[in-house]
Amino acid sequence: MRTPVRPASGKLIAPSILSADFARLGEEIHAIEKGGAGLVHVDVMDGHFVPNLTLGPPIVESIRKTTALPLDCHLMIENPDRWVDAFADAGADLISVHQEAAVHLHRTLTHIRARGVLAGVVLNPATPVATLSDVLGEADYVLLMSVNPGFGGQKFIPGVLSKVRELRRRLEEGRLTARIEVDGGIGTSNIKSLADAGADWFVAGSAVYGGGDPAGSARALASLVSAP
Repeated sequence: MRTPVRPASGKLIAPSILSADFARLGEEIHAIEKGGAGLVHVDVMDGHFVPNLTLGPPIVESIRKTTALPLDCHLMIENPDRWVDAFADAGADLISVHQEAAVHLHRTLTHIRARGVLAGVVLNPATPVATLSDVLGEADYVLLMSVNPGFGGQKFIPGVLSKVRELRRRLEEGRLTARIEVDGGIGTSNIKSLADAGADWFVAGSAVYGGGDPAGSARALASLVSAP
C-alpha cells in the first residue's frame, strides 16, 4: 500500500491546478514546485453539487506520477462517500468533503482517515463554523471557502476573515491540531491578513497561474506568509 505524502509544517501555498494550462499540466506543476508550493490543490466538481464539471481519479493518478508534493483533493460533489476510495487509490494524500454534501460527516471523515489519508471538511461561505462543533476532533484540516464554489477567478469574500479567527479560537480552546485552509480569491492583497487571522494553507489559482510566471507568483505568495 502506498504511503501518503504528509504536508510540511508551517504556512503553505496550495496552487489550484483548475487555473493551470491542462495542455501543459506537468510543466505547470513543476513550475509551482520550483516556486516553493507546499501542496497541489485539485478541485473536483461533479456538475451537480456545484455548477461545473472538472476532473476525476484518472487525472489524479496521472498527476501523482509527476510530483512528490502532497495532492490535496477537494471533492465538490454530491454523495462524496462513493468516491473517497477511488481518489485515495488514485494517489490523493488529503481528501476534503463538504459539510453541506456529506450526510454522515463523522463516518465520512473516519473512513478517509482509515485509508491513511488526511481528512478535511469544507464549509461554504454561508455555512457557520459552529456546524462543525461535533466533528472538529475528527478532521485533520478545515477548508473555509472564501468564494462560492464552482468556478475559479472569483472575488474574495471579506467576511471569511472573521470565520478564520473564530475557527482558530475554537481549535485552540479545544486543544485541537487541525489546520485551517482557505480557498477562493486569494492573492497578494489579502494573504497576509488571512495568515495573521490564523490560516495555515492558502489555495491560489488565478494568483499563481494567471500572470504567466507560476513559479514566481507562488514564490511571492509564500514570501508574504513566511515573513515575520
